[in-house]
Amino acid sequence: MAGEIPDLIAQERTGTGKGAARQARRDGMVPGVVYGGEKDPLPISVNFNTLLKRLKDGRFKSTLFNLKVEGHEDVRVICRDVQRDVVKDLPVHLDLMRLRRFTKINLFIPVEFVGEDNCPGIRKGGVLTVVRPEVELMVTAGDIPEKIVVDVSGMNIGDTATISMVDLPEGSKPTIDRDFVIANIQAPSGLASQEDEDEEKDPEDVEVIESNVERGEEEEE
Repeated sequence: MAGEIPDLIAQERTGTGKGAARQARRDGMVPGVVYGGEKDPLPISVNFNTLLKRLKDGRFKSTLFNLKVEGHEDVRVICRDVQRDVVKDLPVHLDLMRLRRFTKINLFIPVEFVGEDNCPGIRKGGVLTVVRPEVELMVTAGDIPEKIVVDVSGMNIGDTATISMVDLPEGSKPTIDRDFVIANIQAPSGLASQEDEDEEKDPEDVEVIESNVERGEEEEE
């Protein structure tokens, strides 16, 4: 279970319709509705500044929230839509869906890397380059992992860690249907530059230089 499910504070709206929605916006709130979970829809309003900040933080639609509305039990929700003003691009309405324990949802799960102290590649001066600090997984709402763990202790310079090498929590699977890279061990910048220079040298040029040296020695004799 994820250790930190963020709270989303909302108020119940007493009125419905365009008039009530306009009044909510004048009061610095964004009107919305909570539906699903075999319960009646619940009209709510969320603080405009709070919602705008969460939207700017990113991945609002793929984040699980603990919705807190006074007078109602806390419920887990996920955003299904945010309507925006066509001119100002600011939120004017949101739809939240209640989740039951066995509901399948897509969420970004953070990646934790372990074994760096024993990693041969890092000990040789290599650098752990993280390609995906988070991985989007399809998970069960009642069993959301806090993180996935990638062990790099057996990796050498040039090795990559892909999603197929990770033991995913039971009931979870990647949303991307291919074996994508999560991280790799890159060579130190100095070593990489030297290797590039060596690759750029033409073997024929080396042979010509060596032949010239031998010819010069013969002429001196």
